[in-house]
Amino acid sequence: MSQPRQIAPGATYLITRRVLRRHLLFRPDAAITQLLVYALAVSTRRYSIEVHALCAMSTHLHLVVTDTNGVLPRFLQFFHRIVALGTKVLRAWEGPVWDHEATSVVRLLTRAAVVEKIAYVLANPVAAGLVPHAHEWPGAKVKVREIGRGVLCAARPAAYFDPKNPQWPEEATLSLALPPTIEHDSAEDFRHAIAAELERQELQAQAEVKQQGRRFLGAEQAGKVSPHERVTSLEAARSGNPTFAVGRKQGDAWRAARAAVRGFRALYRAALERWRAGVRSVVFPAGTWWMRTFHGANMADVVLTV
Repeated sequence: MSQPRQIAPGATYLITRRVLRRHLLFRPDAAITQLLVYALAVSTRRYSIEVHALCAMSTHLHLVVTDTNGVLPRFLQFFHRIVALGTKVLRAWEGPVWDHEATSVVRLLTRAAVVEKIAYVLANPVAAGLVPHAHEWPGAKVKVREIGRGVLCAARPAAYFDPKNPQWPEEATLSLALPPTIEHDSAEDFRHAIAAELERQELQAQAEVKQQGRRFLGAEQAGKVSPHERVTSLEAARSGNPTFAVGRKQGDAWRAARAAVRGFRALYRAALERWRAGVRSVVFPAGTWWMRTFHGANMADVVLTV
């Protein structure tokens, strides 16, 4: 059984979802970029999700978002479904689009974590050895200067979206928001911090590529590969699926966050045990999603904070 996850209104997350068996279905081209931006704009408007960063790699998708109303599972279900259906039509693809592993959802608990993870998202094409600088990646992405003030816009794709269905507007726009912990008067400092961290990660990735005797593939070549091919190189083993991030050298914040997660899980399991025993008046901890949504269980009002 998977660990219970706290879904709290106003929380900011790094979201990662991978394509089945590392197929290149999201190969960067105009059609897939239009599909991804349109689907994201429609989905975020539907569920009041704020987007801070985006990078669509050929084999996976990264987002940094804030879940304003505490409905992240609903958003992910809707967004991933329409992306998959649109991709199947666009790529003439049979079978699943997404990897069978659960979506990676990492809650970002500090400013340092938000800065590092946004930079990580934007630097992904460099870390993968595709382009030497993040801004050269031709796929759907956000640039540092756009965070908190840019707008992504896409016309309704011809693939999958029925123009007669009112839930699919002719054009969809997505305003890129600042994370809720960042005040507008400090937005420029925030963007400077991301740019500095992005440069650090780019330099590190460039050094690793050089040390390994490789060359960057290049934006043009990345857009020419068949979307039906798959990456066959060895992939580093994934080191678990973290629940939260606090940033480098944030020991006190990490310990507090770990205690909060453990406290939530302990309260949840205790409540679930009583529920299974037939006690329907039991109160689950604040942030409980599944039991509240699908079984109408009672939930506490106070959220465990770090």
